[in-house]
Amino acid sequence: MASDLDIARSVALRPIAEIGERAGIPADALLPYGRFKAKVDFDFVRAAEARPDGALVLVTGINPTAAGEGKTTTTIGLGDALNAAGRRTMICLREPSLGPCFGMKGGATGGGLAQVAPMDEINLHFTGDFHAITAANNLLAALIDNHLYWGNRIGLDPRRMTWRRCLDINDRALRNMVIGLGGPAHGVPREDGFDITVASEVMAVFCLARDLDDLHARLGRIVIGARADGTLVRAAELDAAGAMAALLRDALMPNLVQTLAGSPALVHGGPFANIAHGCNSVIATRLGLKLADVVVTEAGFGADLGGEKFLDIKCRLARLRPACAVVVATVRALKLQGGIAKSALDREDVAAVARGVANLARHVENMGKFGLPVVVALNRFTSDTAAEIAAVEAAMAPLGVAAVLCTHWSDGAAGAAALADHVMRLIDGGTAAFRPLYADAMPLAAKIETVAREIYRAAAVTIPPAAMRRLAAWEQAGFADAPVCIAKTQYSFSADPTLLGAPEGHVLPVRDVRLSAGAGFVVALAGDIRSMPGLPRHPAAAAIGLDADGEITGLF
Repeated sequence: MASDLDIARSVALRPIAEIGERAGIPADALLPYGRFKAKVDFDFVRAAEARPDGALVLVTGINPTAAGEGKTTTTIGLGDALNAAGRRTMICLREPSLGPCFGMKGGATGGGLAQVAPMDEINLHFTGDFHAITAANNLLAALIDNHLYWGNRIGLDPRRMTWRRCLDINDRALRNMVIGLGGPAHGVPREDGFDITVASEVMAVFCLARDLDDLHARLGRIVIGARADGTLVRAAELDAAGAMAALLRDALMPNLVQTLAGSPALVHGGPFANIAHGCNSVIATRLGLKLADVVVTEAGFGADLGGEKFLDIKCRLARLRPACAVVVATVRALKLQGGIAKSALDREDVAAVARGVANLARHVENMGKFGLPVVVALNRFTSDTAAEIAAVEAAMAPLGVAAVLCTHWSDGAAGAAALADHVMRLIDGGTAAFRPLYADAMPLAAKIETVAREIYRAAAVTIPPAAMRRLAAWEQAGFADAPVCIAKTQYSFSADPTLLGAPEGHVLPVRDVRLSAGAGFVVALAGDIRSMPGLPRHPAAAAIGLDADGEITGLF
């Protein structure tokens, strides 16, 4: 079987100016990065704001498994199918991180005939956005330590520092460290550590900023630590925001690429959904809404993580109102959720599907709590049997939700035509009544408990006393209205990655909380989740290389 990279290279891509013209973006508004990638300049983005919005479609999924669900592939296939049906459609995706590309998850450009391209370039350095975010994050870290070295005029307490460095590679050895060793010439010794770039608050600020002015203001509001009396210290007090914004200026322009079918796609920003808010940039999404009748966008991991954060954080802060949600699943993944070993997935097991479909039903029900009509995209594999598919359809029937078979991986737009038809009916029906899960005025701890109870179906949440004190202090400091971003395992509704299906009555253990003042939300770290992942025993990097012609090989 041909790899996704082989399939992507077999298709002749169109010049990026032609894709821009199809999207309604003139050539003089594009800043090309080679022949097939371009930035969209800010003058055009600003001018487009006067246009009316199209309809926003959220693509989310079940809790991920080793069998794969194909959420990004479905997003792309659906966008291609909507364009083929005559709906002017823009696809909005996150950029891939080098961490999973060289680790275990792989890239984020779709698969088969439902890909964005150039696949290898997007999955690796792309237009350099993540490098700019990494540099801006680490510039702030350097300015902090330089300030301590030169006398600490503003009274930062080295014991109360919260800002961390970042790197876009999985590296567990960098999670915790002591810096500044070696004597006075080398700085002030203190504890520090690295997050992966996609978990950096700079990434969240980047993805939630509406324009350059908003970016600059948010960067200045970043809290880097506290003084001995507990008062918060912000990046603006180090005069850091201007230089950080300068590093991010070009990166903040949305990236235009294309699908293998020639649909325009904006691929911009990329926070992880298990440790961050998991959505592409507000700038790209809003531009898509101004240019298209329909925007199809993906949120990271399952609907309990990326979907909830898209709705409770991104839509709340950017005032977006989605028209419907698509929940992606596969029969194979549902069998894993039902307790079947990965080695047995090719054998028919209707009982396992019936057990595992509880996970899908839970996500569908949860999307309904936000007032969204839902359709299930059942991403079909050749091993799926009619009886197994019927078991999924039967489980969705009492919920009033259709399970639509999709074959876009192998058939492209034609394989998602039925899904596109259903999505158009949901949009045209106008039944969406979007509402966030909790009110702005709810206390921070209560917001965490609400997500845990309503989305994860937890019986209780445990928050250490020190974390509760920080939550109370942040409320007093003016952050009471902030939404919450819960960082937990993507593999389960609970904090235990081995607890599959649709568990209830579990306890969500919050071990720590972090304030992302520039982004405008509070992060709750639950269970063993880490903001700097490690590489697996057999990293994907071991299979990646170059052939005799200098072409990249081994990339998915």
